[in-house]
Amino acid sequence: MVGRRLHLRINNKIGGIVEIEIKDLAYDGKSVGSLEGKIIFLNGGLPGEKVRAQVVKKKARYSVGKVIEILEKSTDRSDAACPHFDICGGCTWQDLEYSKQLRYKRKQVVDCLEHIGRLKEVEVPDTIPVSDPFYYRNKMEFSFNVPDDDFRLGLHKRGRFDQIFDIHQCLLQSPASNEIVAWLREYVKENRIPVYDVLKHEGFIRFLVIREGKQTGQTMLNLVTTSGVIPESEKLVKSALERFPQIKTIVRNINDQRSNIARGESEEVLFGPGYIEEIILGYTFRIYANSFFQTNSIQAATLYGKAIEFLRPDKSDRLLDLYCGAGTIGICVSGLVGEVIGIESEVSAVKAAVENAEINKIDNISFHTGQVEKILRNQPEISKGVNCVIVDPPRAGLHPKALKKLIELDLPRVVYVSCNPATFSRDAAALVEAGYRMNKVIPVDMFPHTMHIEIVAGFYK
Repeated sequence: MVGRRLHLRINNKIGGIVEIEIKDLAYDGKSVGSLEGKIIFLNGGLPGEKVRAQVVKKKARYSVGKVIEILEKSTDRSDAACPHFDICGGCTWQDLEYSKQLRYKRKQVVDCLEHIGRLKEVEVPDTIPVSDPFYYRNKMEFSFNVPDDDFRLGLHKRGRFDQIFDIHQCLLQSPASNEIVAWLREYVKENRIPVYDVLKHEGFIRFLVIREGKQTGQTMLNLVTTSGVIPESEKLVKSALERFPQIKTIVRNINDQRSNIARGESEEVLFGPGYIEEIILGYTFRIYANSFFQTNSIQAATLYGKAIEFLRPDKSDRLLDLYCGAGTIGICVSGLVGEVIGIESEVSAVKAAVENAEINKIDNISFHTGQVEKILRNQPEISKGVNCVIVDPPRAGLHPKALKKLIELDLPRVVYVSCNPATFSRDAAALVEAGYRMNKVIPVDMFPHTMHIEIVAGFYK
């Protein structure tokens, strides 16, 4: 809260109240100040602000606190548009003016390159912004919860994975999706469908997952439930389709595990083909309930376009696509190279990749299922004749054995797409040490109002 000063005794013990001048934002989105000559990380506040905070943890090299009052407000602060901002754990940067979000995301990349990778002479241009920082997500997961006699359908409270609040408007998804959430909440209430209680491990309906094709207008509803029969499932489907004609498919994932995740061990299609379609760079992709797909379809085209620029493709190229997922990047570049070879460990993703290649009538691409490091080591014939590679690993970055094998392949062009500047910087340092040149890293904002940033870079010999 920005406002009157609290007249509290200042002390720096755990539970004590301190005044902190915020100097910076950390990679994980926390603000950074100084306490007793050491760093203190805070869960609120912006650089340039003076805050009153409560110390919640003290370590030998740093402390952790939470902001309880803003004493001096930053000029970079803006009013959050979302009515749930103060309670929701999603858009933690929504009170930071968007152009400043872009600036701090670039700074995160520079800091990681310098401090983790020891790479100080790399060009990092301004972060590429989105055209609209709202309504960009093509997938949202909403949890059911039973806190009392009623139930809630919404998102997690900030910092609390055990508490859900009713959400009435999320500005990251389309207005139509907000209407779907409101409709299902009332439908479950009116039809007395048992809501799952995570503590008692009983009840029926657990999650609502909405997926949208931003370019196609198609919508998928995925209801995650425990096993058993959906009460009057035909009535539910009819009600949904009457209200929302853009719904192309409704599926049900069955999860009887205590683990509170929005996917199941089995799946049932209640209506439609069981997938929706999305278009990126002119190619059509099928998205199933549990498919991995970039959550910002519009900006994914920008990201992939930059990756292709770094690749410098040629029709004579034999391209290795590591951690290829559903084949999106490989398919988007397939028309510019001679051959694409994708490797992915997730069986369902490879199945989707094969299907996506078929519906786009692409015959110069193949996919292999398995861990990247094992396939590169045990099946050397796959990488024979390859002269360039695109890698898009998970947040943990390249597996050490995959990185070692990649360096041994000694390819003249390596394009690295990453969602984690820290692990990217670690891997980049190893590639540079192995003789690669990296002159530029481009930050692409895929997730406005969060601290997350996507980056892409090219390495050359």
